[in-house]
Amino acid sequence: MQLHIRHETIYRYDEPVKRSVQNLRLTPRRDPVQRALNWNISAPGRQHEQIDAYGNVVHLLTLGEPHHEIRIIVNGVVETRDIEGEMLPNEGKLSPLTYLAETPLTRADAAIQSFAKNRLAHATDRRANLLRLADAVSDAVGYERGATDVHESASRAFARGKGVCQDHAHVFIACCRAVGIPARYVSGYVYTGGKDDEFASHAWADAWLGPEEGWMPIDVTHRTLISGRHCRLAVGRDYLDACPVRGVRRGGGAEEMEVAVIVAASAQQQQQQQQ
Repeated sequence: MQLHIRHETIYRYDEPVKRSVQNLRLTPRRDPVQRALNWNISAPGRQHEQIDAYGNVVHLLTLGEPHHEIRIIVNGVVETRDIEGEMLPNEGKLSPLTYLAETPLTRADAAIQSFAKNRLAHATDRRANLLRLADAVSDAVGYERGATDVHESASRAFARGKGVCQDHAHVFIACCRAVGIPARYVSGYVYTGGKDDEFASHAWADAWLGPEEGWMPIDVTHRTLISGRHCRLAVGRDYLDACPVRGVRRGGGAEEMEVAVIVAASAQQQQQQQQ
């Protein structure tokens, strides 16, 4: 499947920013299930491409001159394989055991540990039980746009019972790690067929089933396995490792961010959605 993607992020500041450095994880991963046919990042300042410890393509964006705004636009076409039900190899340099370590965003409190053990501790069919876990997480944390922010932990979202795709991924990952299953956070895009465009910028999870099987990618929010409708940007221990844009700045005062994402199955459809 060919996904035509346009992602625009604008940061505006009340006061001039003297200097800013941003890590852009906005280039599709070089995974065996996808390839970028063309991809362009338009942004002010200087860019330097590198591969991080998780195997993600990262552009270091540096702006050394005073500025009131940063506008970042990515645009391109990604060809994906329909991989629903297919496991992914461990393509990175890191051991999957890296993804057993908890982080502040994925720490499993007593409630999550109990929730996980009731569903996974004695599982014989791990694939089926992980899908049932995704279903249970989506039931326990109802989707509500704006219910949480990017700093929300899995335990807080689970206690609140509301969240977004990031929270679903964090709670699922916390559950997996609580019973000894390595799991990682995935950021990316999903094609919804023109429906539910708020999901176009998306997050899900990979669970490790061992070297003979590999990573099992699961869209927790949509309660399904990953398919050719998904494009993988970055992976990491949690959102902070895989978020599309993250950095530091000096000055600027209050910040306002605006994001617009379009994922279409053809260039013509993308143009129609932009109108």
